[in-house]
Amino acid sequence: MTVPITIVDAFTSVPFRGNPAAVCVLSSPRDGVWMQDVAREMSLSETAFVSPRSDGFDLRWFTPAVEVELCGHATLASAHVLWQTGTLPLNVPARFLSKSGWLEARRSGERIELDFPALSAERCEAPEGLAAALDVTPTACFRSRYDVLVELPAEHVVRNLAPDFRRLGGVKVRGVIATAPADDAKYDFVSRFFAPGAGVDEDPVTGSAHCVLGPFWGARLNKTDVLGFQASSRGGEVSVSLRGDRVALLGHAVTVMRGELVV
Repeated sequence: MTVPITIVDAFTSVPFRGNPAAVCVLSSPRDGVWMQDVAREMSLSETAFVSPRSDGFDLRWFTPAVEVELCGHATLASAHVLWQTGTLPLNVPARFLSKSGWLEARRSGERIELDFPALSAERCEAPEGLAAALDVTPTACFRSRYDVLVELPAEHVVRNLAPDFRRLGGVKVRGVIATAPADDAKYDFVSRFFAPGAGVDEDPVTGSAHCVLGPFWGARLNKTDVLGFQASSRGGEVSVSLRGDRVALLGHAVTVMRGELVV
C-alpha cells in the first residue's frame, strides 16, 4: 500500500524559497505515532496530514519532534495540494478541522488566503535565559498563546541574530518571534522565528507567528493590512489583513516534489 506525499514551498512563488512542508493526503485518519514517525523521516519544520470528513477535512501538523496546535504554512500547502490534485475544485474553499478549531483556505487570485485566529500578545518580563540565548537585550518582550515576541530596535539586529539553540531550547515557550520595523518601504516589519524546543531551530516562514505579528504591528502602525518579511536564509513574505478576532494570511505556494510513502 502506498500513500501520496507532496512537498510544497509555502509563502513563496519561487521554488526553494519560503517554507517547505510535506503534505500527506490520507483516505482515512491514521494514528499519531505513525504520523510522528513520518514527520521525523521528512525532517521538515512541519508535515501535514489531511483526511476527509463529511464537512471538510481533518488536519494535523507535526514537526520532527512534536505535534503542534497551529501551523500556517503547512495549512496553505495542504489547500494547494487539494486543489492541484483535483480533490477539491479550484472555486471551493478548503475547510479544515484542527486543534485550533475550524480553519479555511480559499484562492485569492494567484495567492491563497487563510482564515486564522488573531492572537494577542501581552507585555511581559523576558523569560529566564532568553536574552543570553539570543545574545541581545530586547527592547520589549510580549507573550502570546504559544510564543514569546521579542521586539528589537532595528532590522539589522533581527537579521544578525545567531542564537545559542541549545540554551534557547531551554526557554519554556513553543517558540520565539524576533521582530523589528522594516528598512525596505515595501514591508511594514521583518521577523524571524526560533523553536528549538519543538524540534525546529529556525522556521523559514511562520504563518502562525503572523497571527501575532499582524495584530501587533497593525496596532503600532494604525493599519488593518500589513506586510511582513521573514528574514530567514530562505526568506518569504506574508500579507496580513486584520478582521476582528481573525486574520487573513495571504501567500503563494509552489509544488517542488511528489512521491509515495510505502505503508
